[in-house]
Amino acid sequence: MNIKLISAILLPCLLSCSTPRDVLYFQGLDGLTQEQRAQLNQTYASSIVANDILTISVSFWDATAILPFNPPATTRMTPGMAEVSPTEYLPTYLVDTDGAITFPLLGKIQAAGLSKQELVDSLKEKISHYIEGDVSVIVNIVNYKVTLMGEVVRPSALTVRNEKISIIDAIGQCGDLTINGNRKNILIIRDNNGVKEFGRVDLTDPAIFASPYYYLRQNDIVYVEPNSAKQKNARYSQGQQFTISIFSAVVSALSLIGTIVIAATK
Repeated sequence: MNIKLISAILLPCLLSCSTPRDVLYFQGLDGLTQEQRAQLNQTYASSIVANDILTISVSFWDATAILPFNPPATTRMTPGMAEVSPTEYLPTYLVDTDGAITFPLLGKIQAAGLSKQELVDSLKEKISHYIEGDVSVIVNIVNYKVTLMGEVVRPSALTVRNEKISIIDAIGQCGDLTINGNRKNILIIRDNNGVKEFGRVDLTDPAIFASPYYYLRQNDIVYVEPNSAKQKNARYSQGQQFTISIFSAVVSALSLIGTIVIAATK
């Protein structure tokens, strides 16, 4: 059998099978002590940042008293299966570049850098100057999303509804990494107050649970690069394609020359 043919068959297999341990997540987790496991625990609450879009609703037993704090909801006509039906949308508040929102009656309110609960507490304290009683305030971030690219089964931009998502959750929602994904060097691109920040995580290492990039922030980009086996295989395939292209060109040229010679002899 031709040596080149054997290489073409065996090399991709050898490259793809050379590092099976690289696809295992959280290696060595079972061998950690209780103290080491405790060090992996962390709590997380997302912080509001500039350009976030918020919905804020205020509730009270006296609905009339809170009308100044609740602009009327907008109504849009949504096509339905049988008929067009109206859908109500809460008014939204954009966090400006200075980190503030403009709230009815209260004016400018600092929001960036606060958790949702901290903004709730701030609003309740300011509203208490106008209303006596226990006012309920609900804040939601409606444009919280993260993007996954590269060697994932379904590259996607994920909308995060509860404002908290780990990199494991995000990868799971995208169908996991492909077999060709580099699990040891995943890149997270983060916008930190207008400055691009780059971090790396290793899914094969339990230390990922203590990483500052374990919980993803709004607008994070997760890029999974191909592993070395796929990169080598891709380079090998490109070499094959180049060789085939050259061979085809030579055969075409010889065929054309042969046709010309035959036509000339006749």
